[in-house]
Amino acid sequence: MASMTRRTILATAFAAALAWSLPLSAANAGDMRIAFGDLPGIESIQTLAAIERAKERGVNVELIVLNDEDLAAQAIVGGQADVGIGAPYTLIQKVGVPIRIFAQISTLRFFPVVNSEFYKEWKDLDGQEVAVQARGSGTEAVMLLMAKNHGIKLGNISYVPGSEVRRNALLQGTIKASIVDAANRRALEAEAPGKFIVLPVEDLGASDEALFATADYLKSNAADVDILVEELMKTAREITANPAVAVELRNKYKLLPDLGAEADSEITEYYKETAEAGSLALNGGGADAAKDDFAFFSLAGQIEGDPASLKVEDFWDVSAIDRAVAKLGKK
Repeated sequence: MASMTRRTILATAFAAALAWSLPLSAANAGDMRIAFGDLPGIESIQTLAAIERAKERGVNVELIVLNDEDLAAQAIVGGQADVGIGAPYTLIQKVGVPIRIFAQISTLRFFPVVNSEFYKEWKDLDGQEVAVQARGSGTEAVMLLMAKNHGIKLGNISYVPGSEVRRNALLQGTIKASIVDAANRRALEAEAPGKFIVLPVEDLGASDEALFATADYLKSNAADVDILVEELMKTAREITANPAVAVELRNKYKLLPDLGAEADSEITEYYKETAEAGSLALNGGGADAAKDDFAFFSLAGQIEGDPASLKVEDFWDVSAIDRAVAKLGKK
């Protein structure tokens, strides 16, 4: 918990500095500043490894860790970062800056969890407070959609970045209803058997994390973008074929050192479950992913309009994934 606290403090401090700083100068050719709107954890290994591989191929990546997807999106809009990680559909529709998603990383796999001493089922959350990752995040969208499907209205929605942070808050009793990823769901089950109930969620095929940037950046830095997308696809395919590869990549690139070697077995189990669910994007998403996203985020109330009338090109630039699939083959 101490290491998580340090990571939270560092991320929060950086976010504050970013919010108050003047816009930075544009990155040089071959440079790529990636704004990561979350606290990196087990679920980030695939992305972090792809970034390391892109560095090996000559892309000078600077990873900017923030603790909020909103801040990552703001960094792109303000020119303080080049590439963001998230699912910024609301931002794309409501902000005039031409931001485009250019590759899907993974689809949603979140688990609403409630303290069984207080809640047993979805209807018990009517009017109650819940905690999610961030405003506009996939975790918020899942909660809003499930509330809508079950005919309830949630009370206050609090924003608590980091699935591990929310897990610890659930264990400590400071929050009673939240949403966590697969790794932290398993941790709750192991650390407090019977204390928490995982509420049912219909199958979701929408984006959890995706890469996005301005249209100008994608056009001006196509070679660097292509390398990142290719490496993202490669890691997704390798880990899906053999989840133990995630541990090999972690050790090779010394990723998440705070977690210690004891996390390796948890990492393997997490990616085994992820692979079985087909959550990693083997072909980068594209038009099919966009249509799934339109349906999901519209139902969740995060984008407006009839999903059937929304245009892929208004939200996505699929050119990089088309080039990557042409080079690597389709899975």
